[in-house]
Amino acid sequence: MKGNTYLHRKLHSLLGVLPLGGFFVEHLLTNYSAYQGGQERFLEHVHWIHSLPLVLALEIFLIWLPLLYHGVYGLYVAYQSRNNVNNYGYVRNWAFAAQRVTGVITFVFVVWHIWNTRVQIALGHVEQDAIGVHMHEIASNPVYYWIYIVCIIAAVFHFANGLWSFLVSWGITVGPRAQRFASYATMGLFVIMTIMFIMSLNAFLDESFAEPLASAFLQ
Repeated sequence: MKGNTYLHRKLHSLLGVLPLGGFFVEHLLTNYSAYQGGQERFLEHVHWIHSLPLVLALEIFLIWLPLLYHGVYGLYVAYQSRNNVNNYGYVRNWAFAAQRVTGVITFVFVVWHIWNTRVQIALGHVEQDAIGVHMHEIASNPVYYWIYIVCIIAAVFHFANGLWSFLVSWGITVGPRAQRFASYATMGLFVIMTIMFIMSLNAFLDESFAEPLASAFLQ
C-alpha cells in the first residue's frame, strides 16, 4: 500500500465526495421530508428511491463498495496518522484530529444504521411501508436518540470538513484566501445540515409515525 499511497488517498478523497457525499445529501433530503410532510411524504421519498431502475446495482456500486473502501482505508489512515494538536493547536490541526475521530464514529454508525434499516427491510424483518414506524421506535428510545444525535454531528462534521480537504487536495481552492472562504462555507454547511438532520430525527418522534399508513395512496 505504501507505494500507492498517493493514489489511495486521492481515491479515498474522491469517493468521500462522489458518490458518498451525494448519497449523504440524498439521505438528508429523504429524512427531512419526514419533517416537511410527515410519514406520507417520507414514504413517497422511500418508494421513489426503491423504484429506481437497477436500484440494487446502484446501491452496490455507488454506495456499499465505495463506503467499504472509504471506511476501511479511512480507518487505516486514522491509525497511521500522527496528530500535532498538542504541539501546535492550530484550528486546522484540531480539524485534522477531529476528522479522524469522527471518521471512525461515522463508519461504525453507518454500518449499524444500515443494519437496523436497509438490511432489516431486505431480510423481511421490517416492511418497507413500516420504515417510518421503525424509525419512530428507534428515535423514541432515549439511548438510541442521543447516540443518533452524537453520531449525526460526527457524520456531518466529517462530511463538511472532508469537503474542505477535498477542495484543497484537488487544487480547487488555492491560496490562504480561497481556503479561508472554503472553511467558512463548509462550516456553514455543517451547521445547516446538522440542524436539518436533527429536525428530521425529531420528526420521527411524532405520534403520527407510531402506526403504519395504509399503502393505498402509494399504489
